[in-house]
Amino acid sequence: MDINLLQKKSGIIGRSDAIKQVLEMILQVAPVDISVLITGESGTGKEMISKALHKASKRSNSELVTVNCGAIPEGIIESELFGHKKGAYTDAREDRKGYFETANKGTIFLDEIGETPIETQVKLLRVIENGEFIPVGESKPKRTDVRVIAATNKNLSNLVDKGLFRQDLYYRLKTVTINSPALKDRLEDIGLLVERFALEFTRSNDMIYKGFMPEAIKLMKNHPWNGNIRELKNFVESVLVLEKGQRVDVQMASYHLGVSLNDKRDSSAIPIVSTQPTESAERELILRQLFLLKQDIELIKQMLAHNKVSDLELLSPIDNEQKNINLKNNDYLKIDHDDDQFIKNSSIGDIAMDDLEREAIERTLRFYNNNRRASAKSLGISERTLYRKIDQYGLDRKIKN
Repeated sequence: MDINLLQKKSGIIGRSDAIKQVLEMILQVAPVDISVLITGESGTGKEMISKALHKASKRSNSELVTVNCGAIPEGIIESELFGHKKGAYTDAREDRKGYFETANKGTIFLDEIGETPIETQVKLLRVIENGEFIPVGESKPKRTDVRVIAATNKNLSNLVDKGLFRQDLYYRLKTVTINSPALKDRLEDIGLLVERFALEFTRSNDMIYKGFMPEAIKLMKNHPWNGNIRELKNFVESVLVLEKGQRVDVQMASYHLGVSLNDKRDSSAIPIVSTQPTESAERELILRQLFLLKQDIELIKQMLAHNKVSDLELLSPIDNEQKNINLKNNDYLKIDHDDDQFIKNSSIGDIAMDDLEREAIERTLRFYNNNRRASAKSLGISERTLYRKIDQYGLDRKIKN
């Protein structure tokens, strides 16, 4: 398995060096049946890494059981992890398997392992070392065959020094440590993450999505994102709802981030779980943006044809002192009808804009099961325009088949 295939299977998004290092580590560690400790700040995607480790392992056909140790009350955590016998305590009306028994032959992911009570840590060490555990209320040990992956946003070494975490368990867990990078360490991935979150959210909620402007993405790269990917995802969804599906520009982004455009820093020096495979999702993002680009080109052509200079200025991020440019005599704004039919790129060759538009429309129609109204809304065009495009590209018969 290579990195590209791993990203497809796991849904981990990104091309930054930080994410590449994580993916390379996963490929090295996943096939070997040893415990792994995932560290990193809250909201960086540690659970995604655990899923990737499981999917790339020899246990991928068995179950992955996820346990949030910090969410289980101290009084019942041992019953949840190791199970209990009927009558073991007041509410134990029947025998119950614990998470370790349920995960037999598979993988168990212990999230927020640093929150585990010190008394429970002794039993965790035993089951990790030799696969033995004793359900609450029983006297005979049981056995399980599981791979243990743990995660924490705390410094376990400091907890060991304070006597809050067992040293032997700490060393047993950290056989291999993978650090989940903070978003501030992978800012170049923000564009891909934003588009993925936006597409997933708008599709699931049947909303219009017209994209984020490059200036808005650039501004977002200057934001600290203390909540990491979780905060970014919530921000994207919030903006899409409040801006009613409009294309998000830098003013909108700055308003919702609560920052002044005058205070933004220069980012010139600065270089996601989805159910959809990363490669196909990224290709769809490109198609959508190129579709929007073609719409903009057609709009600009119309404006130039009718000398609507003031409207064009509103679309262009030109500084106030530059607005006295004579657009009629500016060669840079001349659009050649032949040149705009292709996108020139050495890596992908010459791609006809009409082909990209046709594929974007066809994909959207298939996603919405040929629902014209929903498809038009998603593409940001009128139903009348969509019907015209369907007829133009002969898609009606193709979609039905």
